[in-house]
Amino acid sequence: MNISSHLKRMAEIQPYKRAVVYSAGKDKNGRITYAHLTFQQLDQESDCLAYGLEKAGITRGTRTILMVKPSIEFFALTFAVFKVGAVPVVVDPGMGIKRMLLCLEESRAEAFIGIPIAHALRTFFPKYFKTIKTNITVGRKWFWKGLTLKDIRQVPWQPYAPAKTGQDETAAILFTTGSTGPAKGVIYTHGMFNAQIRHIKSHFNITPDEIDLPTFPLFALFDPALGMTAIIPDMDPTKPARVNPEKIIEAILNQGVTNMFASPALLNRVGHYGKSKKIKLPSLKRVVSAGAPVSPSNIEQFSSMLSNDAEIHTPYGATEAVPIISISSNEILSETGKLSEQGYGMCVGRPIDDLNIQIIKITDNPIEKWSDELVVSDGEIGEITVSGDLVTRQYFEKPDADALTKINDEDRIWHRMGDLGWMDKKGRIWFCGRKSHRVITKNGTLFTIPCEAIFNNHPEVFRSALVGVGPRHEQKPVVCIEIEAGNKRKNKKKLKKELFKLAKSSVLTKDIETILFHKAFPVDIRHNSKIFREKLARWAG
Repeated sequence: MNISSHLKRMAEIQPYKRAVVYSAGKDKNGRITYAHLTFQQLDQESDCLAYGLEKAGITRGTRTILMVKPSIEFFALTFAVFKVGAVPVVVDPGMGIKRMLLCLEESRAEAFIGIPIAHALRTFFPKYFKTIKTNITVGRKWFWKGLTLKDIRQVPWQPYAPAKTGQDETAAILFTTGSTGPAKGVIYTHGMFNAQIRHIKSHFNITPDEIDLPTFPLFALFDPALGMTAIIPDMDPTKPARVNPEKIIEAILNQGVTNMFASPALLNRVGHYGKSKKIKLPSLKRVVSAGAPVSPSNIEQFSSMLSNDAEIHTPYGATEAVPIISISSNEILSETGKLSEQGYGMCVGRPIDDLNIQIIKITDNPIEKWSDELVVSDGEIGEITVSGDLVTRQYFEKPDADALTKINDEDRIWHRMGDLGWMDKKGRIWFCGRKSHRVITKNGTLFTIPCEAIFNNHPEVFRSALVGVGPRHEQKPVVCIEIEAGNKRKNKKKLKKELFKLAKSSVLTKDIETILFHKAFPVDIRHNSKIFREKLARWAG
């Protein structure tokens, strides 16, 4: 089982369908022009590069840092790496340079493939790349040694026989973003990638005529395997909250996009622009938004551009297991959104296909062996766990992290998501916040998402954050408030009084006696929505 076989199969089934489409600038009349590779061309291009990688010393099992911008080369290189059986190491540059360098050092990679700016980074910070033996530059080589992509590309084309990797063999190391804890390298096998493709295709009913606009590079790699045409968007993928809405809308309308993957930040920016301009996107039949919680108002806003039969899906998961649960906009807007505002938590939906989701008792300690006695009753809040064929089994050389997040159960592994939630009578999971963010007081435990929902109902509140101050099991609950930008109200005392009235109206928040105003919450770079509550807790203290 080699994950690259999916591309080979698509090249045989639909050789002349466009696989990757990339904006190539504008013509003399100002019209946007496009370059593309068909599935047959992409398969052949990755063959040419696979021969070159092998000759350069990048072979089966070689850990290879891949730092290439979304482009035709990105697709061809990634599948070439898979074909030779090497292991791409992928780190999200949106996490910041310092954290990214630490992740790359931790991977102990032996090869480095990147654009010039990435090689400049490697050259200026050599201590993080001591194990690198092979360097390949995608583009012009500046003042460093090594090969270029042009050097290794072997022509004329000859069919390349992919490495006969096993389904349990390491296919890639993908680092978590580190927005809710230390970044860790997650080991993906060829079998897990194959399972992801199967579940995505089945759950979202992906058909052969699909055209996708993947605004997150890693998810773009699923497109060739699914047989979808990938339209590479004209944007900085590390800054979705600052995307130019016109460029996204232009690509959708120009290319007849049927499917789009977008972070909540991008969804909000494009949706706000589109709704204000009364723009319609008739070709879109499916939008998938993930990476951070998606508010009902965000969904409602973007839905104004869609046709009646189109839906927005908000799948839930993590780098270690994704997607595992999903819900669509119709159910959120007609039912669960209203309950979320009352403090039920955020409904993330039902398990996908045959994946097994269980809610277990809350503990911060390792759980060595699975037992059905760990499972809580329906309606009780606990930690979300999952087992199934797309669940990763371990991190890269992190035994302590494995102990805290993995539970052995004979021939399978349960992954502890680190998220808290509960299951309702319809089999839906309601997300209640991170386990590490719960506030343990003398009177009981408070959970972030349900409590914050009560305060977020106030029209002047942009967002709120529940944090705990003091010793771990005797914490004082504090709610931090960020008011809407441009709010001119100067009488904070009156606003605080109104917020306390809201708090007393709910059994969830009636014991909260401290409210603090914060100008701008510390949040993750990529989504601008994952609140760094640890930093807020220190500030509140």
